[in-house]
Amino acid sequence: MQTGEVFLKNLLERGVGVEQYSGKSILKKIAMGKIFYYEKKQTTVKREKIEDIEGEIARFTHAKEEAIIQLEQLYEKARAEVGETEAAVFEVHKMMIDDEDYTDSIYHIIRSQGMCAEYATAVTGDNFSSMFAAMDDEYMKARALDVKDITDRLVGILTGQQNDISELEEPVILVVDDLAPSETVQIDKSKLLGFVTRYGSSNSHTAILARTMNIPALMEVDIKKEWHGKAAVLDGYEGQILIEPDEETIVEAKKTLNEEQKREELLKQFKGQKTVTRDGRKIHLYANIGSVSDTAAALLNDAEGIGLFRSEFLYLESNDFPSEYEQYMAYKMVAENMAGKKVIIRTLDIGADKQVDYFQLDKEENPALGYRAIRICLTRKEIFKTQLRAILRASVHGEIAVMFPMIISVKELHMAKEIMREAEEELKKEGIAYRNIETGVMIETPAAVMISEELAKEVDFFSIGTNDLTQYTLAIDRQNPKLEAFYDAHHPAILEMIRITIENGHKGGAWVGICGELGADSELTETFFKMGVDELSVSPAFILPLRERIRSLSINE
Repeated sequence: MQTGEVFLKNLLERGVGVEQYSGKSILKKIAMGKIFYYEKKQTTVKREKIEDIEGEIARFTHAKEEAIIQLEQLYEKARAEVGETEAAVFEVHKMMIDDEDYTDSIYHIIRSQGMCAEYATAVTGDNFSSMFAAMDDEYMKARALDVKDITDRLVGILTGQQNDISELEEPVILVVDDLAPSETVQIDKSKLLGFVTRYGSSNSHTAILARTMNIPALMEVDIKKEWHGKAAVLDGYEGQILIEPDEETIVEAKKTLNEEQKREELLKQFKGQKTVTRDGRKIHLYANIGSVSDTAAALLNDAEGIGLFRSEFLYLESNDFPSEYEQYMAYKMVAENMAGKKVIIRTLDIGADKQVDYFQLDKEENPALGYRAIRICLTRKEIFKTQLRAILRASVHGEIAVMFPMIISVKELHMAKEIMREAEEELKKEGIAYRNIETGVMIETPAAVMISEELAKEVDFFSIGTNDLTQYTLAIDRQNPKLEAFYDAHHPAILEMIRITIENGHKGGAWVGICGELGADSELTETFFKMGVDELSVSPAFILPLRERIRSLSINE
């Protein structure tokens, strides 16, 4: 029984009478300590007339310049603490603050109405935020919070009333309505025991930070201001926070925390160990990464390779199409850092929930079923070939493989491979070195599963993307929080599709891996082994626990 389950069982047996509040758990861990309730300052913006129009314009321009400096500092801090991918949001915020439509609206209100800069900024922020919130596209809806964040920053600078959460005096359980990215990054991470928020989702910046820091977090909790300063136990296993626990509860929590710490130390013994079952069945255990900096976490947790390098983050972090050289350098660094271990680069998977302004993609009613991934690459050949050239050039620096996402037909695969051949021919003519590399496809749709035996004859490997496979098989938008209760990753249809893919892949001569979230699900590890899976690729933090699980199995007994 897991340590958290023991803790809960003991509490239930005793029938503790402490206050308990439930929420959505982000990480299964225990935290205990004092609550710090963070209440954001509600800046009052007055509708004040001004006489000096140009002076007010200059005041706003100065505030904008100060905001950009702050965002640059936050970007550097975030990049150092949580990596390039999570830091990219501050680059986006800089772009939004400098957006012509946004600033023109502020200047217009100042000039046409003779209003103060903070009022003009607040009105513009409300208008733009409402505009984004009313859009059908989930990605664009999410930008409403970004607009609010940059507007609050500008108004705070103009009024001298900025929120500050950077100076926590002691380790605490932070309780807050929600945290903007800029607030999240300001926090002294050494003073955080856990998070409890009223709002948010598993994809929020607070949730990302919690997973990165390996601390428990609860979302969608009916938080109370009066909790401030009270002792609490945050139970991430059962998704509860216990307020002012009794002495016995505290003793149980301390015991659980000690057991968790001991377990983390014990997991270190699996570094350097083979990923093999007790009866000798070997499997490759790789890591999923989204940026060059994530390679450090993969190595720290003893990944045997990179099973999924989400190359689209190079595009998401850039203000324009990354050049061939920029991409080559990124792939080269990962290959060199992994020192000969396999690095599988997934080609560009833009679209759906990952939108990039400079691609100028049309708004779609159903983007998850729309113009995305390989569909963009095959119709915008110049973008695709640039990336393939960069991947091929980097191949001389390590064991690189390439993987095409969202393939649903042999025809599409032939088209992708033809463009890759063209890239190879160009490099050969230019005298630029490259290696012949393994090619693979992601199996993410029922269509790909049904033709998987034919696809396998064309490639070296499959990687099953269980997140999208579940979405498309169950007809459930995985970005929609209202559908979480209906989203069943263990649905028999999903498991059968994984089994069929593995069987057909092997028939066609391809090895088969899993790179979606199910790969880290220890309840299914034995099932996947019995299906014959060759590789699992998971978030770096799950590598050692999964290796422990695998080494405990005996498949043929």
